Amino acid sequence: MKALRWHGARDLRLEEVPDPPEPGPHEAVVEVAWCGVCGTDLHEFLEGPHMIRSGPHPLTGASPPLALGHELSGTVVALGADVPGVAVGDRVAADPVWRCGVCFWCARGEYHICPRSGSVGLASPGAFADRVTVPIAGLTRLPDNVSDEMAAAAEPLAVGLHAVTRAGVQPGDNVLVVGGGPIGVAVVLAARIAGAAGLYVSEPLAARRESLLGLGVTEAFDPRATDVRREVFLRTGRIGPDVVIDATGVPALAGQAVTTVRRGGRVVLAGVGHGSVEFDMGQLVFYERSVAGTLGYNFDIPRVIDLMSTGRLDASALITGRFPLSEGAGVFADLAADRARHLKVLLTPKGL
Repeated sequence: MKALRWHGARDLRLEEVPDPPEPGPHEAVVEVAWCGVCGTDLHEFLEGPHMIRSGPHPLTGASPPLALGHELSGTVVALGADVPGVAVGDRVAADPVWRCGVCFWCARGEYHICPRSGSVGLASPGAFADRVTVPIAGLTRLPDNVSDEMAAAAEPLAVGLHAVTRAGVQPGDNVLVVGGGPIGVAVVLAARIAGAAGLYVSEPLAARRESLLGLGVTEAFDPRATDVRREVFLRTGRIGPDVVIDATGVPALAGQAVTTVRRGGRVVLAGVGHGSVEFDMGQLVFYERSVAGTLGYNFDIPRVIDLMSTGRLDASALITGRFPLSEGAGVFADLAADRARHLKVLLTPKGL
C-alpha cells in the first residue's frame, strides 16, 4: 500500500509499504477515507522530531520512518476483538490515542494523560496511508448523516470541545479566544454550543477574522492594531471575560491571558507551545483567577459525532482544502511556506 512517511525534518516520502498486520486484541485496521493535516504534523515536518521518538516507542514499539496523520475517518476492515456497536464494514471516526489501559490515569478514564500514551501517526504508523492500525477502544461508528469528510474533522473539533469543557463555559459567559487557527475555530464552535453570550477572538490575519465573524463571533480583533484586553474589558461592562482560552501556544500570550480574564475567571491553555510563561503571582492569588492546561480529548470524539449528527455542529467552515495523498508532500511544503493559506486540509488515498 501507499504511505506518506516521515523520515526527518522536511523529508516526507510517498512510499510503498506492507499492509498493516492482523490486528492484536486492542487494535483495529481501518481503510482510510480522509485524514487531516494537524499543526503537530506540520511541526514534525518543519523541525522534528518533537513528539516522534528517534527510537522505538515504549508502548507501540514503532520507530521512524513512519506515516504521519491522526485526524482520520474510514471503514473498518479488521477487528482484533469484539467491539459493542462496531463491526467490519462500518464507517468510523477514530480516537488515535494509544493507552496502556492499566496505569493510575487509565483506570480513572484519563487515558489521554497516560504516561506511556502516544498517538497514531506519531507513536505508530499513521493515516496518511491506504490503511492504518488504530486503538480499538477509540472507534466511533458514524451515523448515515455524517460524511467521511466531516468525520475527519472530529478530532480537531474534539480538541476545542475538550478545552471548552475544561474551561467550564456556561450559558451567558463572555469568552475570549486567542488565536483563530484550526484549534481557535474549534474552540469558537464549541463555546457557541456551550452558550457563550459574548464570543471574542484575537487574530492578526484579516481573512481569518472575516471567517470567524461568519461563524457568529461577537467581535474579532487584530492584536497588532488593538489593545484586545481593553476592548473586551469595555465590551463586558468593565468586568472582563469570564474565560480566556489560548489556542496559540505562544508563552507571552498565555501570560497576557492571566491579566485579561476577569477577577475569579478562568484561563485555559489549549495551544501546544514550548518555553516558560511569566506572570505576576498576585494576579492569580489576589483575584482568584484559575489557569489550567488541556490536552487533546478524553471521550470527546463521540460527543462531536453526536453533535454533528443532530445538526448542532457544522464542520464545513473548518475544512478549506482537499487533496489526494499523492500530492501530500507538496501540500506540506505549501503549508510550511504559508500557514495562513488554509485552516484544515484533508488528504485522501482514494483520489479526487
